[in-house]
Amino acid sequence: MVTAAAPGTYMATIKTCISSSSSRKMLVSGAMNISTEHKEAPWTRLASSSHISSRQPFLQRITSGPVKFEKFVTRAMSETNDNKPLPGLPVDLRGKRAFIAGVADDNGYGWAIAKSLAAAGAEILVGTWVPALNIFESSLRRGKFDESRILPDGSLMEITKVYPMDAVYDCPEDVPEDVKTNKRYSGSSNWTVQELVESVKKDFGSIDILVHSLANGPEVSKPLLETSRNGYLAALSASSYSFISILKHFLPIMNPGGASISLTYIASERIIPGYGGGMSSAKAALESDTRVLAFEAGRKHKVRVNTISAGPLRSRAAKAIGFIDMMIDYSLANAPLQKELSAEEVGNAAAFLASPLASAVTGAVVYVDNGLNAMGVGVDSPIFANLDIPKDN
Repeated sequence: MVTAAAPGTYMATIKTCISSSSSRKMLVSGAMNISTEHKEAPWTRLASSSHISSRQPFLQRITSGPVKFEKFVTRAMSETNDNKPLPGLPVDLRGKRAFIAGVADDNGYGWAIAKSLAAAGAEILVGTWVPALNIFESSLRRGKFDESRILPDGSLMEITKVYPMDAVYDCPEDVPEDVKTNKRYSGSSNWTVQELVESVKKDFGSIDILVHSLANGPEVSKPLLETSRNGYLAALSASSYSFISILKHFLPIMNPGGASISLTYIASERIIPGYGGGMSSAKAALESDTRVLAFEAGRKHKVRVNTISAGPLRSRAAKAIGFIDMMIDYSLANAPLQKELSAEEVGNAAAFLASPLASAVTGAVVYVDNGLNAMGVGVDSPIFANLDIPKDN
């Protein structure tokens, strides 16, 4: 179990001042890591854009040229002295146990959420898809993830136990024969949802936090009109019903006051061409289910249920869709905050939602996407070339 050196994680406060020489400086209150990257965004060849210096008015006529982005990463910080007075509200998860379903590498949202929960003091249990289990456990043993495991206080995130799981199957009777005999499943046991929860109960008794970081659509590259019935239902089964099943089975061993979090995407509400195969439908179902489950789990078990609508991330899973780089470029061009989203920012939001600080938040879709969800149009369109739209402020 990971025990943070202090009562939790904190969000650093950033103050900005502009000197008379127009150079921008950052005054940082608290401990914070900042990385700044200036480069020409690939989408600038498609639309008119500009770089605004601090000498120019806030609103200016758009001119052609490269846009420079500053990438700010706000980290969840662990204080180093238990006796030091708290500078603010702590995200304190010491004594809590979290199960994160759907972690198979070290660069996705599931991994980032695990790190933020660990930084706040939570004990981490992980469920990994059976065919990926051996590679994941081997990478952990060999230290391949050690750099990614570093927490803000310099310690390494510890994963107490890794469980095999396949959330498409609720119990052993649901598993078809061809899966049972598949060599990728050989050597693993107790990986259906029912068996998984029984194993966790036997090993630890209870959990406090449940994270669903699972999504799969076998026909995601197909337009909805070309998606087969089996492909559509498979997307809903793996990406939305799996959350219902996992929560249903875990609820009896979740402590009152616990929290459950899933991950969704703006395609549930807006058209994202290329995000097909029924995946947009699955995310819409997941968000609807979040509201209903919040009522049922809250009334019966005093457990909160929320979902995070995260922006595009260059993860291994997202790369399989085939156009993730284009979506990141689009977000950079059109979101209110012109910076690339980090997995860490989603992890920090999850730590808040899992903490007592969010004790009255349930049934919510929380957007962590630099504000892209609020936009009604893409401002990088040539149609808006003559408008006074702030860029790279």
